[in-house]
Amino acid sequence: MWLAVPNCELQFKPIAPNPIEYQYDPRSVAIGDFNNDNRLDIAVANYAADNIAIYFGHGNGTVESSVKYFIGSGSAPYMVAVGDCNSDHQLDIIVANFGTNSIGVLLGFQNGSFLSPTALSTASSRPIWIHVVDLNNDTALDIVTANYGTHSVSIFYGYGNGSFAKPSTYFTGYDSFPLTIVSGDFNNDKQMDLAIANYGTNTVGLLLGNDNGIFTQQSTFSTGPNCHPYSLVVGDLNNDIMLDIAVTCHGNNSVGVLLGHGDGTFMSQTTYSIGTGSPYSIGIGDFNKDNQNDLVITKNGTNNIVVLLGNGNGSFSNVISYSTGSSSTIFVAIGDLNTDNRLDIIIINNDTSSIGILLGYDKVSFEEQTTYSTGSHPTSVAVGDFNNDTQLDIVVANGYNNTVSVLLGCDNGSFAKQTTYSTGSHPTSVAVGDFNNDTRLDIVVANLVDNTISILLGYGNGSFAEQTTYSTGSHPYSVAVGDFNNDTRLDIVVANYYHNTVSVLLGCDNGSFAKQTTYSTGSHPISVAVGDFNNDTRLDIVVANFGDNTISILLGYGNGSFAKQMTYSTGSWPQCIAVGDFNNDTRLDIVVANWNGNCVSVLLGYGNESFAEQTVYSTGSRAQAVAVGDFNNDTRLDIIVANLVDNTISILLGYGNGSFAEQTTYSTGSHPYSVAVGDFNNDTRLDIVVANNDDNNVGVLFRCDRGALANEITFAIGDGSRLQSMAVFDFNNDTLLDIVVANYGTNNIAVLLGRRNGTFGNQMMFSTGFNSHPYSIAIGTFNKDDQVDLAVANRGTKNIELFLGNGNGAFESQSTYVNGYDFVPLFFATGDFNNDECSEIVVAYDNIDNVDVLVAYDTGSFAKQTIYLTGSQPQSVAVGDFNNDTRLDIVVVHTDDNIVSVLLGYGNGSFAKQTTYSTGSLPQSVAVGDFNNDTRLDIIVVNGYDDTVSVLLGYGNGSFAEQTAHSTGSYPVSVVVGDFNNDTRLDIVVANYYHNTVSLLLGYGNGSFAKQTTYSTGSRPTSVVVGDFNNDTRLDIVVANYYHNTVSLLLGYGNGSFAKQTTYSTGSRPTSVAVGDFNNDTQLDIVVANANDNTISVLLGHGNGSFATQKIYSTGSWPQSVAVGDFNSDTRLDIVVANANDNTISVLHGHRNGSFAIQKTYSTGSYPTFIAVGDFNNDILWDISVANFNDDT
Repeated sequence: MWLAVPNCELQFKPIAPNPIEYQYDPRSVAIGDFNNDNRLDIAVANYAADNIAIYFGHGNGTVESSVKYFIGSGSAPYMVAVGDCNSDHQLDIIVANFGTNSIGVLLGFQNGSFLSPTALSTASSRPIWIHVVDLNNDTALDIVTANYGTHSVSIFYGYGNGSFAKPSTYFTGYDSFPLTIVSGDFNNDKQMDLAIANYGTNTVGLLLGNDNGIFTQQSTFSTGPNCHPYSLVVGDLNNDIMLDIAVTCHGNNSVGVLLGHGDGTFMSQTTYSIGTGSPYSIGIGDFNKDNQNDLVITKNGTNNIVVLLGNGNGSFSNVISYSTGSSSTIFVAIGDLNTDNRLDIIIINNDTSSIGILLGYDKVSFEEQTTYSTGSHPTSVAVGDFNNDTQLDIVVANGYNNTVSVLLGCDNGSFAKQTTYSTGSHPTSVAVGDFNNDTRLDIVVANLVDNTISILLGYGNGSFAEQTTYSTGSHPYSVAVGDFNNDTRLDIVVANYYHNTVSVLLGCDNGSFAKQTTYSTGSHPISVAVGDFNNDTRLDIVVANFGDNTISILLGYGNGSFAKQMTYSTGSWPQCIAVGDFNNDTRLDIVVANWNGNCVSVLLGYGNESFAEQTVYSTGSRAQAVAVGDFNNDTRLDIIVANLVDNTISILLGYGNGSFAEQTTYSTGSHPYSVAVGDFNNDTRLDIVVANNDDNNVGVLFRCDRGALANEITFAIGDGSRLQSMAVFDFNNDTLLDIVVANYGTNNIAVLLGRRNGTFGNQMMFSTGFNSHPYSIAIGTFNKDDQVDLAVANRGTKNIELFLGNGNGAFESQSTYVNGYDFVPLFFATGDFNNDECSEIVVAYDNIDNVDVLVAYDTGSFAKQTIYLTGSQPQSVAVGDFNNDTRLDIVVVHTDDNIVSVLLGYGNGSFAKQTTYSTGSLPQSVAVGDFNNDTRLDIIVVNGYDDTVSVLLGYGNGSFAEQTAHSTGSYPVSVVVGDFNNDTRLDIVVANYYHNTVSLLLGYGNGSFAKQTTYSTGSRPTSVVVGDFNNDTRLDIVVANYYHNTVSLLLGYGNGSFAKQTTYSTGSRPTSVAVGDFNNDTQLDIVVANANDNTISVLLGHGNGSFATQKIYSTGSWPQSVAVGDFNSDTRLDIVVANANDNTISVLHGHRNGSFAIQKTYSTGSYPTFIAVGDFNNDILWDISVANFNDDT
């Protein structure tokens, strides 16, 4: 709507908000050694009390009570600085007196006392900031003030004897309100220049110095609208030996970085959001000892100290926030207060009139792994000093070539090339010990296939004798050592996976061993460790039993024999075990890595052979191995876990009371199989070595220094950003994916640089212009500089804007393109359509049935548009990676054509043309899985008319073999897969619509299946899903019964059979069912699409196989399919429904308590019948795939 406005002339006077608050006491802090005791002291300007307070430091981070110096009645000291003003090698104090418009100079004595202040008049300027520096190269300190009242800066040149010349004043601009001034040589002429934060005019002012002590007229650099720069610092932020500037933007809650060119000019500002709260003061220093400058910022709000760690290239990441208990922290100073060679910070809290000290410390972190080649498929790793050089060495068991690799350590933490020694067949576990008491470490290896252990005696020079083998039980999987009969000779214990026993082999004097004695364990013992669990000074044995989700404790008698096992429950599929005292009670505790549960179980020991129930902590995917160590040197044991599937290790820091912090993850190689710890570079910090099974190497991760003041790390998008679009690429060439987002509400784009643990740094913002409202974003190379650039569609200004990248994650706005008519660009993509090595842009507009192709010239601009017109019974869809390129593909069932279509994904959200494969008659539903255990996804389809399932085995290249058919019940309409008899082979469950049954077909693991077994359901079962609804680690089945208006639950026994159904009411004509944990109680819940009453039913699970009464939510017309996913990245599951009659999908966002928001609808093709979700463009956001029955899409 347009409004008519009278044509009259209006004049406005710019008024900047006044940021000064008068009611509080301390305003500023400075540090220095005032009493020459080599310990830093603190000086504080107390605004309301008209004094300066001196706090003498003890050198340990604490200070004495203050000594106060009166400055004068009504002086209102606002800023304090220190320096030697009279060349006596004693620090003096200089104060800016806001109330009396003066500068106070307090000359210092050697004992830390000061003379009464000498006043220097600043007229009516209201000095708010003071800076002390030698501006004219005469070795005498000068004083510079920022004058809030007169919008100027004043320079008092010093004579070197404590006296000063009258001020020279430079105007900073009308209503500029300068708040901060600092110095540096910004144009490399060996003359000091001045940089000013002009709060009112949203600029950084620069006064370039000449050799005659005169400064040029101020030049300004914009900090952006509503920035209101409050404070600034200078330093070399990108290691180009040119000074840069960092400024706090009080108005928009950010920090701006202006990288210097070395000639007095700067690159356009890059901004970093610091979350909620307006920033005040900023400091610079190397807080994590990586030789890169970092930034510390104070602000108002709750987490009111922020540290931005510098990357050394001018960019910053890893925003770390700290709470001081104050809501307004206004000033910061930096120094080493406790002489530990780490920077500490001193702060002023003006709401509580207090001073705070935050001491810096070393936070646990690990460098990127360094890899060393091993044999084929390393399965286990251990460490020890094999050549007696006081450097730790590594030994690795190589599963596929029947060797161990020994890598000798060097004094710099690196390792020599491997030397290999033969073992038995398929070595799976390795341990070290001195078996012949010659003070030289030896090696023991468990050989899985030939049921032996190998002993390799060490020569003490890093080499080993040929193996001697000893028999064990069937399939020895793990080995550990200890003195079980107290004869000072090491013995061996082995876990025999298929024998359900452990073998104990007692050691003899010469490194040989007696025959095994076996003891019963639980099912499939897979890992073994030793410790004294009942404090009787006799070693006991603990075993992880993979098959029955328990651990076995076998108490030792001290004579080499053991009591019968006692068992304790663990998580699902315990894979590895370790012991340690986690709560510092001198009693051993146990930690277990649960492979299928993606967690570790901690069982605290009572010291009397019994243990508390497990406490579970989340890890990465498929917890494969576990070890313990004190990684942060706090005398509390921590846990490290190797996560097989997501190629990470998890560190869980211990609190010393038996509990642990949430995991922090670090990248490893492919399929980390085993982990060990040791100090490989002799820096007193524990390092990590990981056996990367698929890479045929070991990775060594060295402990490094993060530099921290507290533990909490936060990240937040700015308020009002209204994020509309995002793209993913490696913008700073560090081999890590980064994210760029279009912030519709704040008129900018933001770049978030990726870190190696899967998290992202703080956003850098780049303005797209006033009222631009960026709506869509794409990436490409528009100017042939081999650096990725960005193209942004601005909905508000109806144009396309280019941002050219510089390769370090920063971008500069280059040009805009307007389409020449009044249409809004909604979405676009990029690609090289004419093979000119330059990206073109394809743009789709609102209210117009064409697309634009914009062809790029070398300059990054575009030629005139070329216009192309755009275009045209699928039943079910599933997703998977069919050609092993790590990109999701789609398979679709076509009912009328009796085929499935496979569309291979490009990983950017687009797909290749379909390839079709024949099925049975009237295919209804499709699912995917690896049915022949060849690590390639296969397809299974149910065929309604001929009562069969078709299995199409995948070749791993995106193509499939011809179908093989298996009989089902009458008119199968839905299929799912799962391992229902716990034999690690995928099985099939089919819903038979006319038969009122489900069919179970157990898989043989070779792509074929046993004959069906049927179980009764309700009337007309239409959809089937699987899940563990009673937490017994056995898969159960839920079926939607179309005519019965119920769902049936069939609890699984874990042997391929099921209990009789239990039914729960739904809405009318349930057509589809899905499962998920909607209320975050770790219990599975159910959602059902009810076609006849246009609703979904949510049934919350109790975790015992029963469900609460349904809760109903409205959808569109005739809902046919339902799926779940986290579509808004809030860690809460949402629901998506395909509505056939109104050609839409409905998205209902979850509220964490099991309730859902009102639906939001999105248009689809004609008659959507099935829905699937996945990340099709690798942007870490869930996408949706819909099968549209009527228009064949």
